[in-house]
Amino acid sequence: MVIAFWYGMVNGESLIAPFVAAGSVLAAGVIITLLIRRAKMQKLRRSGIFEIDKMDGRQFEHYLGLLFKSQGYSVEVTSASGDYGADLVLAKNGRKIVVQAKRYSKNVGLQAVQEVQAAKAHYGATEAWVVTNRDYTEQAYTLAKSNAVQLINRQRLIDMILQMNPEAVPHPTQSATETAKTELLCERCGKQMVIRKGPRGEFYGCTGFPKCRNTKEMTSQKNE
Repeated sequence: MVIAFWYGMVNGESLIAPFVAAGSVLAAGVIITLLIRRAKMQKLRRSGIFEIDKMDGRQFEHYLGLLFKSQGYSVEVTSASGDYGADLVLAKNGRKIVVQAKRYSKNVGLQAVQEVQAAKAHYGATEAWVVTNRDYTEQAYTLAKSNAVQLINRQRLIDMILQMNPEAVPHPTQSATETAKTELLCERCGKQMVIRKGPRGEFYGCTGFPKCRNTKEMTSQKNE
């Protein structure tokens, strides 16, 4: 803008010229900024990340299972309890990968790295990944680097989804159906029971809440 204003002062035939030149540059900058923001928003929508943000932890696990399955991995989604630190176990071309899925509203800490590293040994895996819709703390990145644990954060997850064959990538809403196939059903109303968090830890709660307030204890804890 300053350069355009100066150019208008030097080459313009009136006092209006520099203001017109500076205004034109400002308008062009605003338009470019809006176009960049629009392109970024379209990219986020294509990735389905906003739907992923609305999932509970178990739905996120099943979505990732469908996602990796669409890319040729054999996938085992572990049980809701007693998973030994792995939410998914993937296999492809001689590789065995344990995955922790963290559908969080905040950055993931180093505990996830510790747990998936332990799961790698338990399952005899060759690789260990943590996948989240958010990011990781500095401690988590440091520990992951020293233990060769791959951290897939929000941006990498978006890029990974967009780089895949769009015809094969599952829609996020499919995860709810997939979760319902394996999760508990409420004995009171017949609706799906999902993992929830309370002051005393995690438990199964009915999706019919608040009409149905049925809950069931978990034998061990699992991520959000």
